[in-house]
Amino acid sequence: MSSTYTASPFVGKTFGVTVSHLTKQFGRSTVLKDINLEVRPGEIFAIMGPSGSGKSVLLKHIAGLETATSGEVRIGEYDAADPATRDKVHLALVFQAGALFNSLSVYDNLALYPREHRLYDEAGIRERVMHALSILSLEKAVKKFPSELSGGMKKRVAIARALVMEPQLLLYDEPTSELDPVMSATISEIIATLREQTAVTSIVVTHDRSLAMSIADRMAFIMEGKIRATGTPADFKQPSDPVIANFLHPVVDLKNPRFKQLEHNYE
Repeated sequence: MSSTYTASPFVGKTFGVTVSHLTKQFGRSTVLKDINLEVRPGEIFAIMGPSGSGKSVLLKHIAGLETATSGEVRIGEYDAADPATRDKVHLALVFQAGALFNSLSVYDNLALYPREHRLYDEAGIRERVMHALSILSLEKAVKKFPSELSGGMKKRVAIARALVMEPQLLLYDEPTSELDPVMSATISEIIATLREQTAVTSIVVTHDRSLAMSIADRMAFIMEGKIRATGTPADFKQPSDPVIANFLHPVVDLKNPRFKQLEHNYE
């Protein structure tokens, strides 16, 4: 880490998240159904569930990107849906695809937010950008463009860009998607290490059971817009709920394949 780096007063302060009776409808479709959830300050909380279960929609409500049909999300004492909360809580979202700007170098991708919001002078921006890159061992990539990066490096750059915002709440949307097992393990290690170094509260939406089971303090399983179970990773090792067990520990059955069951369901 840079010895000259000076953190903002926000660094070291943590916030929990409380989701109360959250319901979200898109037209006639109810995507989230009376969600109740509590994430403690400083913990890593994983949200798991099948595709289309409402995981990412829930994350967007926590980030303040969606407005609830009913219920609320609070970050500490603040309403997540209130734009003024962004002035009181440093929040960063790591998007599934990275969302890097292809026309900008790695350095300029990281510098974009503080430049646009005039948070620091150029020396202060460079200090924070290089600090974030050093944490993730990306110093040699500083002049490269996204097209020159591997999938794993793009994920790391996206995380580094979030770190430049000095977040107190860090949200990850499928951070290990499309990565090989070794790089997935690397990203899991990064998420855990950042929590240890910065005390940031981390919420991770993921399909990756290895990530959730290895680094989460607690986790929730969501299906069809409802929280089906919450607990520690140990609680999910041998779940009594057959739906959760099938998701976490699927068995390949060539005599009764799942796709045949799906075909039957759609007849």
